[in-house]
Amino acid sequence: MALAPGLLLARPAWAQFPLGRLPPPTPADRAMLRGAIDIHTHLDPDSFGPHSVQARRALDVIDMAERAKKAGMRGFVIKQHYDQTAQLAYLASKAVPGVEVFGQLCLNHPMGGLNPAAVYHFGEVKGGRARIVSMPTWDSEKNITSRGQDRPPVRVSKDGELLAETKAVIAAIAKADVRDSDVRLALATGHLSPAEALMVIREAKRQGIARVFVTHAIGHPIDMTMAQMQEAVRLGAQIEFVAGFLIGQRASFTFDQYARAIRTLGPDHVILSSDGGQLGQVMPDDMIAMVAGLLRGRGFTAAEVRRMTADNPAALLGLPPVPTQN
Repeated sequence: MALAPGLLLARPAWAQFPLGRLPPPTPADRAMLRGAIDIHTHLDPDSFGPHSVQARRALDVIDMAERAKKAGMRGFVIKQHYDQTAQLAYLASKAVPGVEVFGQLCLNHPMGGLNPAAVYHFGEVKGGRARIVSMPTWDSEKNITSRGQDRPPVRVSKDGELLAETKAVIAAIAKADVRDSDVRLALATGHLSPAEALMVIREAKRQGIARVFVTHAIGHPIDMTMAQMQEAVRLGAQIEFVAGFLIGQRASFTFDQYARAIRTLGPDHVILSSDGGQLGQVMPDDMIAMVAGLLRGRGFTAAEVRRMTADNPAALLGLPPVPTQN
């Protein structure tokens, strides 16, 4: 049954897939990783300490590149909340040939917040690995208030309107060149409130940004309703569903809700990623394989799963599609 418009996905009292009880993906599940691109991996070298407010990482970018190659994946995107990762992506791609690794910039305080200079720098790093610029994540007002923290946010709006600084950084994303590439940057909505995310999507489209996606829309702290996700799709955005929100202590909804939401939106509008790499979690590639297998068991076709794990991520990153391998 489709989720009713406006229905906020409820959180179960107990995680559906408790950490330590997750069955490993089957060989058939892992076979569905061929050609996949994970747009959301958290990897070392990253920061950890009293000022980082984030988990330790379980593996580094080279480890992930080797895992991706072994699994037959096409590639992945390195996401760090407090840095841009085009350099790491360049080095990982060079160290492990045959895997396409890309970088992301998150507009949090260490990057200067809504900083156009950071966007231009990111795009001009050698190697053509820059791909995604994200609105604030850890330092967004929504993220900070939802965690009950007392620290200054990177604000993007006031009184229901985007700030001039937000529009200026969106303009930079639209204008920035990616060195050694003819691909333009994509935009992620980060950890903004649903209302802010929709405002950002509208402004991004107005300024000519072709590729936009909503960061883990139904997960905390974004918590988009179905009606809001459908509006984002109508505006031309993709919706990211992360496997990490189904596993262990981070689980925030049941798999039934997850699958029904994807079916309601349609696989053409969904990107399946891991949001993995944290110490103590399932490895990112295993996360995607497990959820891909569960979706197949729920009636999604192999072509639909491939669309969400391979074709849609490739299009987001400005990459040509890869023919299906039988």
